[in-house]
Amino acid sequence: MNIHILTIFPEMFQGPMSSSIIGRACQKGLLSIEPHNLRDYTKDKHRQVDDTPYGGGAGMVMKAEPFFEALTELTGSPKQKKVGRKIIMLTPQGATFTQKKAQELATMSEIIFLCGRYEGIDERVRQTWVDEEISIGDYILTGGELATMVIIDALVRFLPGALGDEMSAQEESFSDGLLEYPQYTKPATWQGMTVPAPLLSGHHEQIRKWRRKEAFKRTYQFRPELLRGRSLSIEDQILFAEALQELGMPVEIEKSSRKKKRKGRTKDDMGE
Repeated sequence: MNIHILTIFPEMFQGPMSSSIIGRACQKGLLSIEPHNLRDYTKDKHRQVDDTPYGGGAGMVMKAEPFFEALTELTGSPKQKKVGRKIIMLTPQGATFTQKKAQELATMSEIIFLCGRYEGIDERVRQTWVDEEISIGDYILTGGELATMVIIDALVRFLPGALGDEMSAQEESFSDGLLEYPQYTKPATWQGMTVPAPLLSGHHEQIRKWRRKEAFKRTYQFRPELLRGRSLSIEDQILFAEALQELGMPVEIEKSSRKKKRKGRTKDDMGE
């Protein structure tokens, strides 16, 4: 994947984009990240990238010219759409970034991020070039650079070969719509606190069910909206009910559900 970033602060990307998983992905040739200084695409001696807004008002607006020049150099023309390439503007009006979106973006071969500053970017840039607008939350940042780093960090985890353990990305919070289960490491007992027995049992099926149940608990406690409208398999219905019981909720588990699960003849189990 090739990532281009249009910004007036390219130096912001030097440390974060060359460390840890992102840095290793670049070293392996899985990813290239190239910040472009918008001032290099200006034509006046002051290298001006912003100006006052038409109609008045506070602050400055980023000029269209540097963006047009940079994007023309990178893509040729706004009419030359390329499969696998996406031009993304970071903006408060964009769709909220999610784990699902990170996974989708990881399938692209090329992404160009447009980082705004001040009061935003001249609207003609959005109208002419932008494929998608993304926001990372309902709060104000001084520019799109940090938001771009967040998105890159999230999507790199889905690039094949970027993680040492490919299962890590699949089991993380939000990857299947639930928060992740609690994690423990050695020692088994610390200051009177002991690792839950299923994790010490060595029984893989017990461990899997315990983790699934704990994921339901955490999600119900901290992000219950993630569970609304969710379709559950028979096994998940049972584990979710058990999770609610352990949280002190008055929930009954139907005997028929347990019986169906034991027979292994549900539509979910048969893939129908």
